[in-house]
Amino acid sequence: MGDSHTYETEVVWIGERRGILSSTGLPDIQVAAPPEFKGHPGVWTPEHLFVSATASCFVTTFLAIAELSKLEFVGITTTAVGKLEKIEGQGYLISEIVIRPTLTVKHAGDEERALRILEKAERNCLVSNSIKSVVRLESVVSTADVLTESSPQSVEA
Repeated sequence: MGDSHTYETEVVWIGERRGILSSTGLPDIQVAAPPEFKGHPGVWTPEHLFVSATASCFVTTFLAIAELSKLEFVGITTTAVGKLEKIEGQGYLISEIVIRPTLTVKHAGDEERALRILEKAERNCLVSNSIKSVVRLESVVSTADVLTESSPQSVEA
């Protein structure tokens, strides 16, 4: 087998539907079931972590590809929305995640290349490639000196 890495986490139950998520060398975070499932408001849920894993993987993959491609940009903000639904015969699952990066490129004329790099990041995100949910990309790219907005582009995984 080629390159292989392991990532270990631990959740310790602290009462009700709450736990502490930890991993060596990382800060602990409190996790709980969402309020919709008799959990607690204001606490990270597995659903939030699942969607955020997809978004953060997309961003870090984009950053690596943008660096290799020498794309100059001044900012990227990414939101992600996961749809949880009950599927007959399967139970609850996150059926879709929509990733919405908003990227500001440094130079006019780089918008199309930036869209291609965003699409490549979505295709190469290891989290997106590891899950069965549909992951859609809806990008917005603008130029810092012009601040033009391109039409959202959708790419299905």
